[in-house]
Amino acid sequence: MTTEIALLVFIVVGGTFGEMCVTRAMKIIGEVRDFTPRGLLRTGRRAFRIWWMWLGFVLMALSYFSLLGMLAREDVSFVIPVTSLGYVVGAVGGKWFLGEDVSYHRWVGVALVCFGVYLIYAGKS
Repeated sequence: MTTEIALLVFIVVGGTFGEMCVTRAMKIIGEVRDFTPRGLLRTGRRAFRIWWMWLGFVLMALSYFSLLGMLAREDVSFVIPVTSLGYVVGAVGGKWFLGEDVSYHRWVGVALVCFGVYLIYAGKS
């Protein structure tokens, strides 16, 4: 069970922080306005010069492989709902890591996600 908990924590925290690192890199670059192939290549080159992008990719890849390991151990009907805790980590990380304004309604949604995960975990036998 300890391995499963460690995998779940890494899936949720690693994956979500990976997404936040990519978000931070893209905020450094700014809005993409040129969607021509040349413009997208230019944006891609700029993105890959930012270490936040690389850190995000590494964290998301490790999270994905942790997900594969978790799916080998547990039922998908348990794993996928529990990974929704990434929404909780995303709200907290958005507030503290990215400096976003998280409204009251979003926090209520976060509480509902937590309650739903509790129900899934409590029903695991």
